[in-house]
Amino acid sequence: MNALQNETSPYLLQHADNPVEWYPWSEEALAKAVRENKPILLSVGYSACHWCHVMAHESFEDQGTADVMNRLFVNIKVDREERPDLDKIYQMAHQLIAQRPGGWPLTMFLTPGDHLPFFGGTYFPNESRYGMPAFTDLLLQVAQFFETKQDDIRQQGSTLVKALQSIDQVQADDGQTLDRQPLDSLREQLQESFDPEWGGFGSAPKFPQAASLESLLRHWRSTAHDEKPDVNALLIPALTLTRMLEGGVYDQIGGGFYRYSVDREWQIPHFEKMLYDNGPLLAMLAQLWLASADEAFRRAANETADWVLRDMRSPEGGFYATLDADSEGEEGRFYAWTVDEVRKHLTVEEYSILTPYYGLDEAANFEGRWHLVIRRPLASVAEAADMRASSVRNVLDSGRQALLEQRNRRVWPGRDEKILTGWNALLVRGLAIASRTLRRDDLVDAADGAVEFIRDKLVDDDRLLATYKDGRAQFNGYLDDYAFMLDALLELLQVRWNSSQLEFATWIAERLIDDFEDKDQGGFFFTPRDHEDLVYRPKPLGDDATPSGNGIAVLALGRIGHLLGETRYLDAAERTLRAAWKPMQDHPRAHASLITALEEYLYPPEIIVIRGSADDMVAWAGAVGAIYAPRRLVFSIPADAEDLPGALALRKSSGSTIAYVCRGMSCSPPVTSLGDLAAEISEARD
Repeated sequence: MNALQNETSPYLLQHADNPVEWYPWSEEALAKAVRENKPILLSVGYSACHWCHVMAHESFEDQGTADVMNRLFVNIKVDREERPDLDKIYQMAHQLIAQRPGGWPLTMFLTPGDHLPFFGGTYFPNESRYGMPAFTDLLLQVAQFFETKQDDIRQQGSTLVKALQSIDQVQADDGQTLDRQPLDSLREQLQESFDPEWGGFGSAPKFPQAASLESLLRHWRSTAHDEKPDVNALLIPALTLTRMLEGGVYDQIGGGFYRYSVDREWQIPHFEKMLYDNGPLLAMLAQLWLASADEAFRRAANETADWVLRDMRSPEGGFYATLDADSEGEEGRFYAWTVDEVRKHLTVEEYSILTPYYGLDEAANFEGRWHLVIRRPLASVAEAADMRASSVRNVLDSGRQALLEQRNRRVWPGRDEKILTGWNALLVRGLAIASRTLRRDDLVDAADGAVEFIRDKLVDDDRLLATYKDGRAQFNGYLDDYAFMLDALLELLQVRWNSSQLEFATWIAERLIDDFEDKDQGGFFFTPRDHEDLVYRPKPLGDDATPSGNGIAVLALGRIGHLLGETRYLDAAERTLRAAWKPMQDHPRAHASLITALEEYLYPPEIIVIRGSADDMVAWAGAVGAIYAPRRLVFSIPADAEDLPGALALRKSSGSTIAYVCRGMSCSPPVTSLGDLAAEISEARD
């Protein structure tokens, strides 16, 4: 066993018995590199990563390769889900060095002492192929380069650090007029890249891009009462999610979404399931159901919520991070079927319906087996079977349940049981929105449980921690942890009021400003001010696999700032938008989350506070929440709630149910009947 044996990360533990002398990123490993004057081989991955497994089997489990690594390098393994700070830095360094995007596994070579990257790549094979050198040959060449080109390495490292720092050198311009130009540019770019046949953006591989889809849905809603509503802005997310739900990127048997599709048609996915994808997509499905009343979105939202509660919730209340792509050494093995397997576990009627619906009478689509995708519309199957559509749906559901029960008897993919604060927050937001839309109390119960788990296990010494596993919470929380949690709490408070959770939200807002904000240039750094010194301190503005922490921070600070009447939160949000103005203008598609936050800055949210009896508040909130209105926030606060902070202290209860309606800094007189509330927020006023 190497030095990874005492870690909690499943990814690091997967490598604890390698012959490679792995270390976690630690003072011990960094000091060893300096003491022995050896370059650092930094390998970054995560437990559900297929190509990480391949490289491990080919190279890290091979004694000959390990001998070369141990002799020439200090070898450090990093779980990118635990240390996204390191991953962000060295992914960007890879892109600058290689002039192409990186990925996982990330393989970087760093200088001892100052940890400057001087060469890198992603997956390297154990033999020369795919146009790449054999990994051991590469190791020998890199070590020789380090020995003989010290001056070149120092010069390159200095230049690289300046380039990295320049990426985030944006500065708020107090004289800049913030207008809707980035919103219009984003709308135009998304239309240009939209695939009108299969949905999504661009060609293969295809990722869901929930932030872009949500921006379009919001744009449609903002034009709904124009003379010419932008119906295409609704069509794009609706068609995209429809095609995804018909395809193999959605788990037809168990619910939930895989990471991405390897093809344009959403047919064959990369089979890992990530919590951070399913939280935003759950919210998206619920919002689309509210906007369109399309039953397919409601069904899929319920199925996705059921999956995450069934398969990803820990006994303590938090939610696990990922399900692996591989089982029994093969990607997708857990999810694929043979026709004989399907026939064996279904009734004759179920098989007769599932066969045409899922195309089991067509050619296999995944390595000689069938990964289930919808091949024929339900109405067509019903017509061919001379059955009612509702009866066919019942048969499909019973057949799917039978296959799910059988699938659950297989060898499962690995489950990474880390509980990550930021990813849990993304799911809490999705559960809250779905609970409100689908009228499911179990979802808000689960969201509440996750928040209380985080408060109990992941808050320590007046700071939020990033990850929890095996009873151990560790690593300072990152920007995303704080921003995503603040956003999630504001959604959760709209479903079920909890004054202590508002206190938690206010504490998070204060920590964001005190520990992360760049007071000089605007925006939020990814790491807190007392974080370990690294090559540089990123201030990421763009979306990547998850929404931009800066974008979500701006949105959430704007919302809580208006709710409480706290101008410091509003000012910090505005400074960030000013700092991000040029990136939003130059690259709108990369900054969808920030541009959504810009929308709420330009068109401040409508905040409705209802005070009264429980029954009345449910009825009033249900009435005003019956349509998709993304800039409307509704908080139902019991009449006996006391000591409310900020502007909420002015929203007093009375002898009967009462509502306060505020738009930005302007509030209407309180209303005392549901009819008056409906008139106050009528569409004619929007």
